[in-house]
Amino acid sequence: MTAVDLGFPRVPGTRGVPSAPRPDTPKLVDTFGRVATDLRVSLTDKCNLRCTYCMPAEGLDWMPGEQVLSDEELIRLMRIAVETLGVTDIRLTGGEPMLRPGLAGLVSQITALTPRPRVSMTTNGIGLAKRAVALAEAGLDRINVSLDTVDRETFEKITRRDRLPQVLAGMSAARDAGLNPVKVNAVLMRGINDDQAVPLLSYCLEQGYHLRFIEQMPLDAQHGWDRGQMITADEILGMLGEAFTLSPFPAKRGGAPAERWLVDGGPGDVGVIGSVTRPFCAACERTRLTADGAVRSCLFSNDETDLRSLLRSGAPDEEVADAWRATMWGKLAGHEINEAGFAQPIRPMSAIGG
Repeated sequence: MTAVDLGFPRVPGTRGVPSAPRPDTPKLVDTFGRVATDLRVSLTDKCNLRCTYCMPAEGLDWMPGEQVLSDEELIRLMRIAVETLGVTDIRLTGGEPMLRPGLAGLVSQITALTPRPRVSMTTNGIGLAKRAVALAEAGLDRINVSLDTVDRETFEKITRRDRLPQVLAGMSAARDAGLNPVKVNAVLMRGINDDQAVPLLSYCLEQGYHLRFIEQMPLDAQHGWDRGQMITADEILGMLGEAFTLSPFPAKRGGAPAERWLVDGGPGDVGVIGSVTRPFCAACERTRLTADGAVRSCLFSNDETDLRSLLRSGAPDEEVADAWRATMWGKLAGHEINEAGFAQPIRPMSAIGG
């Protein structure tokens, strides 16, 4: 197997272990010069779907309630991130974040932080139709909806729930409430929905949604991910190219995970996030906080730092900030999926947060 070049010099066996003292900066820097300004916050590990590539049909054992961060603890950590560590963007994730009680009130507190961060949310869209206006009024800037097909039968097969009409209604409500652009995240699976890339893009273009295809990643609770069954970025582009004319998007990609293409000359576009075959680790700007208060430097990390214990033991803000900085300083060069010895994270995606 040929390793993917992540754009960093590597010394075999070092795994990115810091070899120099951390510079005197309050920001979340790492040894490769990256600065994390994008915080992904998981509000819960619970979900009301059972997507086949994420968890078994019977679901998972959810975190006990006392382990989950309270609203006060969440806001304190986000305040430290924004005021002290230089975070500018916060994405609320799960599990399914709309299962968190008092979500609109939590969003209001986040958007009241100074300086005000940009706040978005990734959701499966169930229940969004009833809550889009309240979330927009609370200050939520935009929404990402996970949707792998617009075929009702296929949706039920993937999610094990017949909820497609509710999801589509939620997306429409979000658009009408001004949570724009509404972005759609889709995973294609061989033999299941790989024939529906074109219909999904056609639907999103008609509705004004921004579609992003994501390569399936080894983050399922069953640890059943198979590289040979994964639909690659090149395959996705080939499927779309049979029905549309794709041309490179003129704007620079920056730290965005998606490579973008104009569709039939624009203004509509489509993105592909090739996390496995075309990784963007060299430009990663993310740091992650789980629902039980662990900070992670990478989605695929098997190391994390417990901030909840610091909070509950009465640690001052600066001690919490220093622990967060130390975690990010030790961030590896890349996720190492394409290297020998890669170990899938012990936590599944639903527990880490998207």
